[in-house]
Formats: sequence, C-alpha cells, structure tokens
Amino acid sequence: MDQHAMDRYIKSMIKEAGHRIRNSFLSDISVDTKAHANDLVTNVDKEVEKFFIEHIRKDFPGHRVFGEEGFGDKIEELSGTVWMLDPIDGTMNFVHQRRNFAISLGIYEDGIGKLGYIYDVVNDDLYHAVAGGGAYYNDERLPMLTDTDISESIIGMNSMWATPNRHVEHEATIRLVHEARGMRSYGSAALELAYLASGRLDAYISMRLSPWDIAGGMVMAKEVGAVASNFSGEAANLLKSDTFIAANPSIHGKLLQDYIKPKPKS
Repeated sequence: MDQHAMDRYIKSMIKEAGHRIRNSFLSDISVDTKAHANDLVTNVDKEVEKFFIEHIRKDFPGHRVFGEEGFGDKIEELSGTVWMLDPIDGTMNFVHQRRNFAISLGIYEDGIGKLGYIYDVVNDDLYHAVAGGGAYYNDERLPMLTDTDISESIIGMNSMWATPNRHVEHEATIRLVHEARGMRSYGSAALELAYLASGRLDAYISMRLSPWDIAGGMVMAKEVGAVASNFSGEAANLLKSDTFIAANPSIHGKLLQDYIKPKPKS
C-alpha cells in the first residue's frame, strides 16, 4: 500500500474509531486506575486500541504496534514500521468532561516519523501530517510557524509545575508564567501538539510523556517547523517516558535556557 492509500485507510479507521467513542457516551463507562489514582483507563480505551490492532495485524502483518493499553507489541527498538497509538489521549477529560481528548497515532519507519494523526473526536476535527508533504487541519494545509517572542507566546503547561515540585525549579516556571503572554493546559498532549502545529499555542511543555502521547504530534510539529526535544535538548524519546518540549523554533532554546530548570534526580 503506497503512502497516499495508507493515509486514506488510516483516516477511515480513525473516523470509525471516533464514531465508536461517541457512541460510548450513551452507555456506562467502566473506569479503572493504572499507576496512580489519577492515571485513568476505561473500557473504551481498551476496546478502541483492540479495534486498531485487529485491523493493523490483518492488513499490515509485518508492522508492529506500540499502544498505551498494552495490547500491541513489546517495543524495545524501532526497526521496521511501528504504529504508535494512544486510543484516547486525555482519558481524565473523557471521563469527566466528555471533551478535550483525542485519538493520537504516529506511523514510524526505522524511527523516522512518516505519518501523524490527531483526531479531536467530539469536534470532529482531524489534524494530520505526511512527512515532507505538510501538516493539515481538516485537509487545509497549515502554514509554517513564524517567529515569536516569549512575551507574545501562549505556552501549554500544567500549572503544577509553577508550584513546589520534585521535577523542576518552580521559581523559573513562575517567571515564565509572568513573562509569557498566557498559559494554557488542556489535559491532552496530543491536542496541545495539534494546537502548536496550527499556531494556537507557541510551545508545549511536559515533565513526563510516553512515546504514544507525542508520536503523531511530532510528525505534525516538524512539518510546520516546530522543534521537539527533551529538557536536555536531546531528540524526544520514542521508546520510554521522558521530559518533553515542543515549541516554535524562535523560542525553543530560550525556554530551555531560561525557564526550564530540571532538579537533579535523587
């Protein structure tokens, strides 16, 4: 299957998955916790991941799946084609708000992002990107990002990091809160990366994200000129959880240098 045919196939599958999620609003949703009390998973997360994996294994038997809910493959390296899937990114929002969540999917070949998709299920907004072919919002091509400054930037960041915490020096993030034009937190890494690619945010910062949270959005961000890394300035980690920042290239380095001050690991 060529890239254009694969793109059409994936969009059809994503829309079907979104339809299933919207239908789930009409029934009881079973909620469990994972690593801690606020790390939620539902029967819908699991069912949607199984839906994708069933289709991928049937139609692309040589491909592997790196999925949040653990129904895919054990991924320790990125050779070949790997689908990185979060069936519902923003599960807490899904449970409590019935909005502000997304399906996130990235297709990687030998560790290089080829296709990226973020589907805002409730608003029926599909963001996608094709490596070398641009990023799109509902099939309208997104422009390249233009230079900005911290004082003119809207930053996506959880407010927790401007309070005393064990990850970063909060005094530096408090300065960012005061010096940026505005701060936002939507509770979905995928949506925040889609908003970065579409110019609604100028940066997105998180202390800990998994590969499936960022895989689709990173393909998109790259196509509009955004820069993504961990807090050390190294390439974003696509094998395990790590710190993460994606930003307009004109402020990425300044954010790392002046405002993101990781504490030494104990």
